Amino acid sequence: MKVSIIGVGKVGSSLAFVLSTRNFVQELVLVGRSPESVMGDVLDLRHGQLFVECPTRIVAGTLADTAGSDVIAICASAPMPSNMADRLSLAPANVALMQGLLPELACLSPDSKIVIASNPVDVLVHFALEFTGFEPRQVIGTGTLLDSARFRQLLGEELQIHMDDIRANILGEHGDSQFPAMSCANAGGEPIDATPARYALAQQAARAGFEVFNRKGFTNYAIALAAADIIQVIALDTRHTMPVSLKVDGFLGVDDVCLSLPAVVGKRGIERILHPQLNEQEQEAFLHSASVVRKVIESVREQTPA
Repeated sequence: MKVSIIGVGKVGSSLAFVLSTRNFVQELVLVGRSPESVMGDVLDLRHGQLFVECPTRIVAGTLADTAGSDVIAICASAPMPSNMADRLSLAPANVALMQGLLPELACLSPDSKIVIASNPVDVLVHFALEFTGFEPRQVIGTGTLLDSARFRQLLGEELQIHMDDIRANILGEHGDSQFPAMSCANAGGEPIDATPARYALAQQAARAGFEVFNRKGFTNYAIALAAADIIQVIALDTRHTMPVSLKVDGFLGVDDVCLSLPAVVGKRGIERILHPQLNEQEQEAFLHSASVVRKVIESVREQTPA
């Protein structure tokens, strides 16, 4: 499998490290703004290949070197302000960045799957589909996969159950309007009650990224692991169910907007979108998320040249 990472900052370099240890990537192409810095990462990663079971060919390149990629991971982003409190504020700059990158990437690798980790991820998935002309199954955002992991980690601590055995998803926007689908949450088939304390844990999970950002100026490890898991599921066609950002297929009457829903992910990308049975409160929250993201899409479209 050939994977190309576009944007080799904190997230892109962390993703490259994770993928270099997973034993399923044959070729890894790193593309970034600074050739010197990218080559530094490449050399550092190459030096560690003795310590992995199946070494990966790791190269620094340009967009042209991504041709024939099976997966393209988008980690590129405009600089984030130190006082950033809302991912949506990055939309105009990052949509413009995607407009400059994605058409060429799509032409070079028309059968690839694009995994987007940059923010605001739901808005970028929407425009990525537009800029590439790809089928909806081919473009996947990390979405609320990481938010769900954060929530499950907190629930696991409270319930004293391993987080991998907890089925609890955060859905909707990867942002302030996200919500926990508590009506579907369970562990071992036993429902996890929707208590005020657990809604507070969901709020804590929603702001966890900003807590990390405020403490060290960026987030990288957890989002890199989340993106790597999506790529691995595609590579190995394991068809895991993951809450990821995708083009909503009419669920609850929502269309032409990208949000996180549980999806079966495999070698074709999005193999199937699942429709959880949300209660009335959760349905309203999903519709609110759709409204928030749609407004940003419309605002950016007014500012983006045709």
